[in-house]
Amino acid sequence: MADAISVTGAFTRAEGKDATFETGLLAPLAGGAVTARMGDTVVLVTATCAKSPREGADFFPLTVDVEERMYAAGRIPGSFFRREARAGEQAILTCRLIDRPLRPSFPDGFRNEVHVVATVLGADQSNPYDIAALNAASLALSISPIPFDGPIGAVRLSWSSSGEWVPFPTYEEGDASAFEMVVAGRLDGDDVAVMMVEAGGTATTWELYSNGVPKVDEDVLAGGLEAAKTWIREMIELQQQMIDAVGPAAKIDVPLAVDYTEDILAAVRDTAADRIDTTQRIADKADRQAAEAALAADVIAELDERFSDEVGAARQIGSAIRTVTKEAVRRRIVAEGVRIDGRATDQLRPLMCQVGVIPTAHGSGLFQRGETQVLNFTTLGIGRSDMLIDDLSPTEKKRYFHHYNFPPFSTGETGFMRGPKRREIGHGALAERAVFPVVPGYEDWPYTVRTVSEVMASNGSSSMASVCGSTLSLMDAGVPIKAPVAGVAMGLVHADGAWVTLTDILGAEDAFGDMDFKVAGTTDFITALQLDTKISGIPASVLADALRQAHSARLDILDVMAETIIEPRPDVRDTAPKISSFEIPVEKIGEVIGPKGKVINAIQSETGADISVDDDGAVGIVAIASTDRGAVLEAERQIKLILDPPTADVGATYRGRVVNITKFGAFVNILPGRDGLVHISKLGGGRRIDRVEDVLELGEEIDVIVEDVDPNGKISLIPKTEDSDGGEAPSSRRREMSRAGTDGGASRGESRGHVGDRDSGRTDRDGGFGRHRDGGRPEPRRSEAGRDHAGGEQRREDRSGPRSRPPAPVSSAKGVSFEDSFDLELEREFGELGPDPRVRRGGRRGGRGPR
Repeated sequence: MADAISVTGAFTRAEGKDATFETGLLAPLAGGAVTARMGDTVVLVTATCAKSPREGADFFPLTVDVEERMYAAGRIPGSFFRREARAGEQAILTCRLIDRPLRPSFPDGFRNEVHVVATVLGADQSNPYDIAALNAASLALSISPIPFDGPIGAVRLSWSSSGEWVPFPTYEEGDASAFEMVVAGRLDGDDVAVMMVEAGGTATTWELYSNGVPKVDEDVLAGGLEAAKTWIREMIELQQQMIDAVGPAAKIDVPLAVDYTEDILAAVRDTAADRIDTTQRIADKADRQAAEAALAADVIAELDERFSDEVGAARQIGSAIRTVTKEAVRRRIVAEGVRIDGRATDQLRPLMCQVGVIPTAHGSGLFQRGETQVLNFTTLGIGRSDMLIDDLSPTEKKRYFHHYNFPPFSTGETGFMRGPKRREIGHGALAERAVFPVVPGYEDWPYTVRTVSEVMASNGSSSMASVCGSTLSLMDAGVPIKAPVAGVAMGLVHADGAWVTLTDILGAEDAFGDMDFKVAGTTDFITALQLDTKISGIPASVLADALRQAHSARLDILDVMAETIIEPRPDVRDTAPKISSFEIPVEKIGEVIGPKGKVINAIQSETGADISVDDDGAVGIVAIASTDRGAVLEAERQIKLILDPPTADVGATYRGRVVNITKFGAFVNILPGRDGLVHISKLGGGRRIDRVEDVLELGEEIDVIVEDVDPNGKISLIPKTEDSDGGEAPSSRRREMSRAGTDGGASRGESRGHVGDRDSGRTDRDGGFGRHRDGGRPEPRRSEAGRDHAGGEQRREDRSGPRSRPPAPVSSAKGVSFEDSFDLELEREFGELGPDPRVRRGGRRGGRGPR
């Protein structure tokens, strides 16, 4: 077993952010294996290579995978099988971040499969793993037998609230900054050539700018690219220490693929160069592609017999035609300053914008630039529609997100549509990052916002068209964005020592050029940037010039967009939900939701509004949404009544809904958050009721009178009848019994007075019965003579102490009270479950007996 070798390095103005690389301990059979550590974030990166070229490949088969392991953050995956499944969005974006600077560093014609795998072993929720993984990938390739022109260094920078670039920011520092940028590069003599840039604003961008932090414009960003060189150089030097410690690796000796012989290339130039040049002056993409296909068929037919001895002559001739086409396009741009479609190098294609394209959408916008067309949609939702994040970052959810769809028909081709590919995820993330800084915060706009870009046609720069389309649809949806955002893709051609920057590149110019440089922003600051190169690197001064040229184009695009819609609509569309959001005390959340969601579900059912309740640790946040603004207002009114509930007035009549039925009665909701009990003895209009369900149904609305409210707020109700006047509402049968002086055994009607004890015998809201002060169950009421109610007055125990309000009117009934008789019937049927009031209204005494 080989000894482990490790190196550790510190960085300028990055105290406490040392990086450590180690090799020799883990994955010894991989071609190259490096463990990188920053803080307590640990990533293992391996690089392996196939021993022979892939048969028939005309491209370099490099694959980069990032494996996020939940154990790295001490978590168990939330999937059904509790195992990591397909890569998440963050892992895919990191794959692309690693792939883009590595790919140009392999030799031309190298066709062996190379597989780079970054496995996240530890995630401290403070230091992002992507920068450690990128640098470790460069180092793993450099110490492996794989031919690789490295090392490559990478750094993340954040534009802090103090207006300076901070290297290797933590998650917290990045969130608190106005702008973040990842820059990768390589040594180019005494300078550092930039190979890749990925940058964008944050959730605090607008707030910081409003507070006076310098905006990241073209000049500030150019300064950031220069500043990045310091840390890139230090990172490369640290990698070189490891390379020197390990010693030189014997690189594998594989033949590099040749797409064509020199003879075939010369023959194509001689016979077809002029005709190829002619095809590259056709502006229309479809017509140009048709002419290219016809020309290729003719040239292959002309030269195939001549080179019949060559293996794959037709394929070689086709590859040579592509090379000559690339030369023609680049030569015309550099020598004449004229592009394929006849535009100047700094000229935009014709622009077209529309909003309100689809009537049922909450917001829609159509943006077209030349032959690139994107239809964008905005959909609004409430908090429960937030995108939940389950990865190794501390982010738990997103309330603004963008999805990008690139169907095959957008390029006139056929293909499979089986979910988003890595390219679509990357383009969607770029467009999301470009618009995110101007989307209002939750406090100002309590909506979840999803934008979707449907690419209808593509001839270059569809991702930046998605940015423009997002702005249009957001304003059409009434989202109060801080400022409109537009984007443009820039290209670069380097020939004979000259650098020519192209504005708004075509698809062919992207393919034949040396750089794809996308820039998005408002009129006065940049919101997102992405740079990919096909050469070994680009001087930062060239990129600074490209940024200024892109700014001019961005202003022109924003002017055209303003002719269509200059500011967000004052209100959301009729098809969109109307949302009211307000804060509530955390301790009130349970009351608003209710047991098992009973209260909130009842409000949603009654109003038709959609309600979500969340908390940020300090306060609860209620969001109410509905396409009917009246439903939103009604739901808000009911919730606020729960927070500050009204008092049920004794003797008042209410229209209520039956919300629960038990064997001893029905609970009726009469006010928001206020339920009362109608005892079974109060139902039936003077006749015995065996089952509450025989009289009432769940959800039924009835008129009730508040008979009593005990000190704990429990409410006793009686049904309102035609002869009710707000008091006890006795039935006609009961009045007849009172006048006749009959006992309760002759006829059973409804019980007089309060159902349930004021303190301990009261029936609970959840259907259980109260208890005495000593915790025992209430005893059934009995006369002094036990169960013999043949005659005589009863003596009641006074268990409640002095009354807090005047007694109820005294009944004129004589003999054994109806109340006592009915109590005995309840006891015979249900045992000792019946309530045991301590205070009696009615009876001959009308008041309280001694204890």
